[in-house]
Amino acid sequence: MIHELRVFHCVPGRLPALLKRFENDTLRLFEKHGIKQVGFWTVAIGESNNDLFLILQWESLAEREQKFGAFGNDPEWLEVRKKSEEHGPVEASITNTILVPTTFSMLR
Repeated sequence: MIHELRVFHCVPGRLPALLKRFENDTLRLFEKHGIKQVGFWTVAIGESNNDLFLILQWESLAEREQKFGAFGNDPEWLEVRKKSEEHGPVEASITNTILVPTTFSMLR
């Protein structure tokens, strides 16, 4: 089991648009493509309150490549993303980290 930490660094003032996109469309499309989310977090105290943290769960890198690739090329997702950016970009950048649990991790 591997986990992917994705951090969406939003353009100032655009975090609400990103949250709306996930809640109204992206999660449904994740389900369509079999993408499993562990959870989402925003920042209450920290460096930036314009960030959204997301952890995804994968059986393998091959599963990630297949499912995330299909999601990224889904015409419905491309339209959702385009519509959410009608008033300008939502993300300034996205960082992505593949995590491997330690032998003593409760989450494996």
